[in-house]
Formats: sequence, C-alpha cells, structure tokens
Amino acid sequence: MTRIKRGYTARRRRKRIRAFASTFIGAHSILTRITTQRRVRALVSSHRDRNRRKRDLHRLWITRINAVTCGDRDRVFYSYSRCIHNLYRGQLLLNRKILAQIALLNNNFFEMIINKYKN
Repeated sequence: MTRIKRGYTARRRRKRIRAFASTFIGAHSILTRITTQRRVRALVSSHRDRNRRKRDLHRLWITRINAVTCGDRDRVFYSYSRCIHNLYRGQLLLNRKILAQIALLNNNFFEMIINKYKN
C-alpha cells in the first residue's frame, strides 16, 4: 500500500495551540500534549478569576464606604448597612462603586449625601 499523507489539518491545529501558548515557558510551549493541558488550565483560571475580580472589587467598595460612614472611633455616624438602607429608602440611584469613589475623593460631599438621607 502506498503511504497516505495526513495533510495539514493536524499541523494547523497544533500551530493554533502553540500560538496560544507562545508565552509559556519550557516544554509548556513546545510539547503538544502539555501545551493543551496548560491551555485548558489557563482558560479555566481566567474564567474563575474574572468572577473573583468582580467579587473583590465589590468587597473593596463596601469597605471604603464603611470606613467613611463609621468614621473615626471618636465620632461614629452609623453602620454601613443602615447607610445603604436609608439610601435605598430615599431612592438614591447610586451604586456602591460610585459611592465609594465619592467617599474616597470628596469626603464632605459624601457626608452631605448621607446626612440628607439620614432619619
């Protein structure tokens, strides 16, 4: 029987995988099987960490708002949860990201907002 060449399909697939793994180090960028495993792992990690980044930023915003609403230990305004509750009840349409930026950049304006919606 004559030898049948496989064509370029497999080579094209491997080339695409190696292009993805071009920044990997050592055998992780050369050997096809290891490169495929590292590629799957990288995609899983990136998907997981996109959700984790959202979670971490949300925690950061809450921490910043809480730091400003509670104030120093000498002068305590009130808790974060009561602050957010009053803002929702007053129908203030600012999310936690914007509130955290206001609290960080312009503390006096944030206190004006809080005092307006305070009971």
